[in-house]
Amino acid sequence: MQNWEDNKNTTAIGGISTTAEGSFTPAPIDRVVLPLPPQNTQDAKFEMDLYARFMRNLRSVPNSQMDIKILSSIKFTADMMDVNDALVAKILVDLGLKAPRKAFPASFLEFADTRIARTGYENGGLSNALATLRTYWDEIGEERFAHVMAGRYAVSAYEKYVDA
Repeated sequence: MQNWEDNKNTTAIGGISTTAEGSFTPAPIDRVVLPLPPQNTQDAKFEMDLYARFMRNLRSVPNSQMDIKILSSIKFTADMMDVNDALVAKILVDLGLKAPRKAFPASFLEFADTRIARTGYENGGLSNALATLRTYWDEIGEERFAHVMAGRYAVSAYEKYVDA
């Protein structure tokens, strides 16, 4: 285990820290931003109910990893409200949820990746919340072209990919 004295000669730039030897390690930053409740609760009763169920379940998930807690709370909320988990994730992102890609269900990631691949002027392009989430993913060092390799896996060390 490394201690602070070993990393004295590091500088953090944009969420990445570099050592004197030139190796890169992720800087310790908060990787999850939880959503806020909807502003107008009279017009957004569905969103408020969804938010309340999600936050209530998030506290009770018995896991120390926040990514897993978020994913299981999204799945639980979708099951309890009988809606698609991609819809639950989209509403939570619209309310301000920011988390690594592994905290979101695959159906939402497919939705987000198709929107990210489009330009801002096309029909069905990025919303403000998805643009913010994409910027957040870039800041924390998530794989930029993860949507290109979705459903594919390497079969050898030579990076030959086949469809799943």
